[in-house]
Amino acid sequence: MTAAPGTPLIHRLGRRHLLGAAAAATLASVGVMRAALARATPPGAPDEGSFDEMYRGRRIQGDPVLGERGAGPSAWRVTVDGRQLGLMRRADGSYLTMVDHYGSYESPLAAARGAVDELGVTARLSGHTH
Repeated sequence: MTAAPGTPLIHRLGRRHLLGAAAAATLASVGVMRAALARATPPGAPDEGSFDEMYRGRRIQGDPVLGERGAGPSAWRVTVDGRQLGLMRRADGSYLTMVDHYGSYESPLAAARGAVDELGVTARLSGHTH
């Protein structure tokens, strides 16, 4: 069935077309919102809470240290078997440890696990940070 020339567009489109356009617009807006939220929460953001776990026989603990404004963690205090692990944030948002300056980790927990992997079974942290 074809509409006569000059008929308004809304009358020429079928319900299926309108429903499809509405669904596409909804899905597109959901995708845009998810991408915006992902960009708004960088690694190490405040939603990452403290951790305390046993990993390969070592106890690793970490707590965010809030900055002056309280907007989020400006640093982390991370320990392995009670000894402080030197941890630094890179410009790209990843972390490195004093145990392995060349490793790049997405979170303080991943960095602590990487330090335990590097230390092995018998080595211990000195407890000194740079």
